[in-house]
Amino acid sequence: MAYALSPGVTWSEIDLTTIVPSVSTTEGAFVGDFAWGPIEEVVSIGNELELVRWFHKPDANNFTSWFTAANFLGYAEALKLVRVANTTSALNSTSGNTAILIKNRDQYENDYLDLSAPGQYGMFAARYAGDLGNGLKVSVFAGSNNPAAFNAWEYGEEFDRVPGTSAYVSARGGANDEMHVIVVDTQGKFAGVANTILEKFSYVSKARDAKNDDGSSNYWVNVLNDRSEFIYPLNPALNVSTFAADTSTWGSLAEGISFAQGNVSYTSTLANGTLGTTMATTAQIELGYDLFKDSETWDISLIMTGGHSQTVAEYVVENIAGGTTGAPDTGRRDCVVFISPDMEDVVDNAGSEATDIVAKRNDFNSTSFAVMDSNWKKQFDKYNNVYRWIPLNGDIAGLCARTDFERDPWFSPAGFNRGHIKNVTRLAWNPGKDDRDTLYKNGVNPVVQFKGEGVVLYGDKTMLTKPSAFDRINVRRLFIVLEKAITKASKYSLFEFNDEFTRAQFVALVEPYLRDVKGRRGIYDFRVVCDETNNTPEVIDRNEFIGDIYIKPARSINFIHLNFIAVRTGVAFSEVIGKF
Repeated sequence: MAYALSPGVTWSEIDLTTIVPSVSTTEGAFVGDFAWGPIEEVVSIGNELELVRWFHKPDANNFTSWFTAANFLGYAEALKLVRVANTTSALNSTSGNTAILIKNRDQYENDYLDLSAPGQYGMFAARYAGDLGNGLKVSVFAGSNNPAAFNAWEYGEEFDRVPGTSAYVSARGGANDEMHVIVVDTQGKFAGVANTILEKFSYVSKARDAKNDDGSSNYWVNVLNDRSEFIYPLNPALNVSTFAADTSTWGSLAEGISFAQGNVSYTSTLANGTLGTTMATTAQIELGYDLFKDSETWDISLIMTGGHSQTVAEYVVENIAGGTTGAPDTGRRDCVVFISPDMEDVVDNAGSEATDIVAKRNDFNSTSFAVMDSNWKKQFDKYNNVYRWIPLNGDIAGLCARTDFERDPWFSPAGFNRGHIKNVTRLAWNPGKDDRDTLYKNGVNPVVQFKGEGVVLYGDKTMLTKPSAFDRINVRRLFIVLEKAITKASKYSLFEFNDEFTRAQFVALVEPYLRDVKGRRGIYDFRVVCDETNNTPEVIDRNEFIGDIYIKPARSINFIHLNFIAVRTGVAFSEVIGKF
């Protein structure tokens, strides 16, 4: 505390209650092709219903990506998802005669929110790129205090009264600012039934500064931007190219303005949106994964690669997860990548499956931050009434997430207790003992169907080739948890003095946390050293602080040997125990 200059009583409060925090270990991440949704933007998805809402249903082009995401969500409730698309062909539908590419809301607000000449695009664009937006119909009634026209409007019965003047605008001497907007699914692509009303926006205002009683914006452009799941307005001011009558006052401040009513109503069906059958390129997929590079922005732990190419999988391992041989300091180093073999390695490849899978495995560098499985599964696509071949890496990542919920990250996700895989009509192939031996010694985890037991992940190796504790999933994930949690806690030692008090405080912070992990069977033993032996005068003079944390990680059982020993009646067990 500071020295007092005159008599008095002062007090201070010192917080010594800092603890090692819990950290997220079940956040999945994936980049894939979808028919709807924002492009190159991270979206948090909690279940399959949200997956459909944001990215629509699977189709013949994107089902591999779609079911990789859906299968992970079958085990967990936290997925960060990025849509990518071939942007040379992907376009948003519009109400004009020309389509437009709007990747996401950021691009919309930067490039199209204040579009000054929207004639070729019309008044509205579909929220997302693709032909799903074709057939969305938007109808606007802007004729305030005009009951006759309102009653003739085809959607007048959907609103309780004709729009007029809002209280906000009236209080500022303005008039005729209210309008109604409705969005209709004419083809049933979203609702399943043609001409279903998807959204209604009642009594929104033409005034740019209009607010509701709760202080939220009632300006029609802001309302659509914030609340619509299907459309963007392309020009808040509009002009005669959109409505036949004057709308130049739209988007003005409320003060003293009697807002133009346009041509009373306007209806348009969006068209010209495209997606094409050409999927996202390797470079575009890699750009999508790049969004996860910053560990301070996105706290993820499990990265899936779906059915992406070898090139993409290698990129994700080496540049996003990191920790590969020869480049140990690249990438995040706090997450694990999940990889499956190529479809042609296991589907209709009788007799060559193990050889081809091992060949793919050997194309990767050694790393403990990646896990490879051995299979694809056939599962039923209820949205299209067909069966699909889907890689298993979404399921394997899901098993890890489910293990976190049921036990802890340092438990193995494999085996008959925690390794059962869902939604399997049949496996592409069922490896026998010899093939399992070949796979496992090469760092590939077999997925096997056992009679009466279902389909099971039957291995828990990482892709680390060096014999080490880190060649097991549970050990790799144990250290990710410890490193993330203790690192977060340690930042509160920054800018303190490197003295005996700070070092003792650090030890007192870390040891209870490690005792808890030990009590939960994550480690066999530990020791924390943070004293003058490793914080030497030279270390202190470099403004550094060193804490050495020694860990004996718990090991999963991979091999069980049972010895059944028959002894004569007169032999005491103590005579033979430990002799074989």
